Amino acid sequence: MEGETGAKILGHALVEIPPIVLNMISNTDQLTRGCEGMVHSPAHPEHLTVTDDLEQLLVIIPPPIRQPLEQHPQLQQIIEIVLDLGRQPEARFPEHTEYLHPDPVTQQDLDYAIAQVGEFSGDNRAGIERTLHRISGIRNRQGKIIGLTCRVGRAVFGTVSLIRDLVETGQSILLLGRPGVGKTTALREIARVLADDLHKRVVIIDTSNEIAGDGDIPHPAIGRARRMQVARPELQHQVMIEAVENHMPEAIIIDEIGTELEALAARTIAERGVQLIGTAHGNQIENLMKNPTLADLIGGIQAVTLGDDEARRRGTQKTVLERKAPPTFTIAVEMQERYRWVIHEQVADTVDNLLRGRKGATQLRTLGEGGQVLTTHELPAPEPQPPTQLRRWRRAGRMVALPENSEAGEEFAQLLDHAINEDPLPFEGYLQREGDDPVHLYPYGVSLELLNQVVMALDLPVILVRDIDQADVLLTPRVQARQNPKVRQMAKSRQIPVYTVKGNTLPHITRALRRLLRLDEGEPGEDWPLLTQGREEDEVEALEEARLAVEQIVIPTGQPVELLPRPPAIRKMQHELVEHYRLRSDSFGEEPNRRLRIFPA
Repeated sequence: MEGETGAKILGHALVEIPPIVLNMISNTDQLTRGCEGMVHSPAHPEHLTVTDDLEQLLVIIPPPIRQPLEQHPQLQQIIEIVLDLGRQPEARFPEHTEYLHPDPVTQQDLDYAIAQVGEFSGDNRAGIERTLHRISGIRNRQGKIIGLTCRVGRAVFGTVSLIRDLVETGQSILLLGRPGVGKTTALREIARVLADDLHKRVVIIDTSNEIAGDGDIPHPAIGRARRMQVARPELQHQVMIEAVENHMPEAIIIDEIGTELEALAARTIAERGVQLIGTAHGNQIENLMKNPTLADLIGGIQAVTLGDDEARRRGTQKTVLERKAPPTFTIAVEMQERYRWVIHEQVADTVDNLLRGRKGATQLRTLGEGGQVLTTHELPAPEPQPPTQLRRWRRAGRMVALPENSEAGEEFAQLLDHAINEDPLPFEGYLQREGDDPVHLYPYGVSLELLNQVVMALDLPVILVRDIDQADVLLTPRVQARQNPKVRQMAKSRQIPVYTVKGNTLPHITRALRRLLRLDEGEPGEDWPLLTQGREEDEVEALEEARLAVEQIVIPTGQPVELLPRPPAIRKMQHELVEHYRLRSDSFGEEPNRRLRIFPA
């Protein structure tokens, strides 16, 4: 946006500022000069309006350090000024760091800067009144300040356009991102838009006076929003609840939710119907899932133990992770860069997909140079394009060509549906091997380790490929084939057959590969070396006990047999071995005396 339009936006923002605030600003032109200095900065797109009050920050810097800083050509892009006792002063810019003076910082330099700012709070932060700058101190063991980080605070008008449509929905939004990516800056403008443009009652919980600036009078950048200060950082959760109970807000703004009590308070606020806009440290939702303190913001994660039948139906382990409750925040925004944000419009669906090892649909929004919002959708399973011609040959010509008519596609679709829903798998005539030609197999959801073990142990003519376009056949667990539409899409778009395996176990994978290669299944005992390969001595002993019980008692006499008590992991191996003989087994008793019982066919 040109400078003239930017000035209009700034003028509109100032109209809403109460006269008492304007009177407190010594020179109102200073705000405009700050904008003009930043409108065309490379750090911000041209259409954004930025105010920084940089002159007031430079006042606290000792004169010997301030002079080279005032003459620096990239002054308007500075992020931080670092003053550490006994070290050279530093200026930090978006892409690099520079030393400002050859002489190290002295205690007199630090005392000069400390005298110019307000009192340091419990979190070792101070500010400059009526500005957004943040001064953070580093103390020694005696409590004396030996280092300062002077962070430049800027009010940026225009960033909220990236998610304005989401803000207007009234749903709670969580902003994620590394320090310095612009979370607090975004919160500040969201508060102004909610209060001034959407006319909502907005309360900001300002723990470190970072959102609305230092002093009792909040910075004009937050518009008509009200600010509640927090005496000590550990009391933030109490002030959050107090804001809801005393001031009837329609929206609450919170920066840096970091403790379990604050996460619990946030859930309480969201459940009362108040729109919640907050930030948390973490680049992605996965970071919150692994953080037990903040996991409740996205619903919480709990371990659930499934029954034997349910675990077999899902094709998973008996203990799985699931979301515990509805998420506190409906929408999550991952701020990868200052103007490059990933949007998760349904946090619950995103978390559920991640727990199941899938990647859900995401939305990437970036801010163009002209102020337009560029949106890119990334879908987990895009709709495949219909093939331009049905006559397609697989690698080395081993796949039989399909006739060039629509009936072939319909026939393949019928066979595919039958393969996924029935146990005996067809495709006779679609997969043909000539002589010793190997089959190129693409595994989807099947254990590569177990596949390699079976192929190498039985010396099967199978080559595992990572590119589905090089595959002759797709092998996937039966539950994936039935429940995951992506399997059908991949098979139909490439016209390759799908074979399913009942479970990710050695016996099931062995049986599936034998059937795929048109090999005789043979006797179960023939695969005994494969089933015991790489096992520990106690595991081999338990498997041998189960094998002898099946071959010498259950099959010949038709009588059930109970085995000795074993740990859960070993019992699982015995279950798999019994299933290899196509018999049924169940576990009985309580730990540590829980044992396997094998039933005749």
